Amino acid sequence: MSQATIPVWDVFEVTFEGPAEGNPYLEVEFSAVFTGNGRTVRVPGFYDGEGRYIIRFMPDAEGQWHFETTSSVSALAGRTGGLRAVPARPGAHGPVRVANQFHFAHADGTPYLPFGTTCYAWTHQPQSLQDETLETLGKAGFNKIRMGVFPKDYPFNTNEPLHDVFAMGADGKRDFDQPNPVAFRHFETQVGKLRDMGIEADIIIFHPYDRWGYCDMSAEQDFRYVAYLAARLGAFANVWWSLANEYDFLLDTKPMEQWDRYFQILEQNDPYGHLKSIHNGDVRMNYDHSKPWVSHVCIQNWDVKKTPDWRADYGKPLVNDEPEYEGNIWPAWGNISAQELTHRFWVTALRGGYAGHGETFEHPDDIIWWAKGGKLYGEAWKRIKFLRQLLEEDVTTGLTPLGGTTSWPWSRVSGAEDGHVRYIYFGEHQPAQWTTGLPTEDGAYEVDLIDTWAMTIEPAERIAPVVPHPTRHGAVVRGGKPDAAFGVRLPSRPHMALRIRKLD
Repeated sequence: MSQATIPVWDVFEVTFEGPAEGNPYLEVEFSAVFTGNGRTVRVPGFYDGEGRYIIRFMPDAEGQWHFETTSSVSALAGRTGGLRAVPARPGAHGPVRVANQFHFAHADGTPYLPFGTTCYAWTHQPQSLQDETLETLGKAGFNKIRMGVFPKDYPFNTNEPLHDVFAMGADGKRDFDQPNPVAFRHFETQVGKLRDMGIEADIIIFHPYDRWGYCDMSAEQDFRYVAYLAARLGAFANVWWSLANEYDFLLDTKPMEQWDRYFQILEQNDPYGHLKSIHNGDVRMNYDHSKPWVSHVCIQNWDVKKTPDWRADYGKPLVNDEPEYEGNIWPAWGNISAQELTHRFWVTALRGGYAGHGETFEHPDDIIWWAKGGKLYGEAWKRIKFLRQLLEEDVTTGLTPLGGTTSWPWSRVSGAEDGHVRYIYFGEHQPAQWTTGLPTEDGAYEVDLIDTWAMTIEPAERIAPVVPHPTRHGAVVRGGKPDAAFGVRLPSRPHMALRIRKLD
């Protein structure tokens, strides 16, 4: 076998011919051990139909890698080969990992700030609509997308999927012991396109909105399916694992210990350690994200000012993927204004977390972004893109919130800092002047006034120090001096922010 040359963090794929009779998905064990860079990595293989068996591997270091297969079938055992891993492609930074406890970075150390959106069933739509979704993503500025493996049955989303995820049996019923390779090939093709666009694929493995029977698979069928996903998709650098959307609505058929087992199966079959979390539906029923196999907290909750509390509860990165959606459909979670969703992004970011976007505007053909993709009709995405550009310019290790939910004034306004930069966001508040949180030490500072809706940045108007009344509702007074060396004047309108940069 000739040796392939593969950039680091790309997919190396090798195919072998083997038995097609019976049910190889159930009956054939197949994997490979890769050796290189002083390490060995076990990689699970998978059956791709019609007698094809595939191994996929993502090299994470340059140099020579060699592999040897193992299998319960002699024809697939002891097969050898190799590859040479060369420098990564321009713009490729490797899988995203947890960094600095509450934040993320790529494998090469490049900071990663998630600005995600939601298109649950976009890969199940007609191909022309999927193409339009990718075109929209190319301009929208999102770097993560939540997307389900299974189709979704829900109001505004009732059409049949492009492909059945599991094959139809001779009896006309879905056979959950026969994955449909066509469906999985299509899904992973779209994951690959997202990777090439610099977008992380937050893959939702289960969800409760089903009329095809996927929710009713047995525990053994679920376990095999999770392992199969890891084998097929683990070698894509942009994969995140989301065990479920609203897992707690499935607890009658998938008890809590079963969810733990799904996490463990991913750990056993994903040699690359992709990020793993789980998403709640009822705000009163939250999975214990402190468990060691959970990399970050995934949550839905409209009350984004609680972000510091969730950080403190779990000590992990916090991603609020559903702080409600911009739109005008009848459910309350799908009809907040663009101004309000933009506001919730700013509050979440400046309280040390990350927020997610969704758009739910009525459409005559029910082509709603949150479910099917297509086009964006709202206004929040532009302001979210603006926020992402601001933070990526300034943030290197991750924003640390100022104070907490009980510390005045940070219980009302939001503030955070990272090294040389500090942001203060006033949200619904519109003070005429501000002193708290501005620099007290000597040095040169650039202070900008940001209109988060108009997306403008201008120098802030500085004013002489103002000594506030020394009460708990004023700036702290130390030695007769206020806690700021200067103040700034603010316009009388909401959703303003300050950016303070130290220049020396």
